[in-house]
Amino acid sequence: MSYVFIALTILLTVYGQLMLKWQVSLNPGSTIDGLNLRAIITLLLNPWVISAFAAAFGASLCWMAAIGRMPLSKAYPFTALSFPLVATLAVLLFRESFDSHKIAGTALIILGVIVLSRSGA
Repeated sequence: MSYVFIALTILLTVYGQLMLKWQVSLNPGSTIDGLNLRAIITLLLNPWVISAFAAAFGASLCWMAAIGRMPLSKAYPFTALSFPLVATLAVLLFRESFDSHKIAGTALIILGVIVLSRSGA
């Protein structure tokens, strides 16, 4: 069951990051260059942004459930899987680049998770 909670943590985290990227990209006033109070308030009241914050909260609850059932040193490496998932989905959804450096880094992350998951508790 702890792996289910870890998977939910990762999926909710990925969802939140993608929603925030999507909504920030739709609101040009929300970038660092054009950041203003109105843009921040608009974003904070946006249902998609609120859902991203709710997903972060849900991910935190799932994370607490996961680490309550297994050693942190065994559970924590799995959170790194959110990086390749976000990177891959960003390519598909936002047409971001995925060059050889990103592919190599993603492969290293996945390899690291595999190696760490095989270690003793």
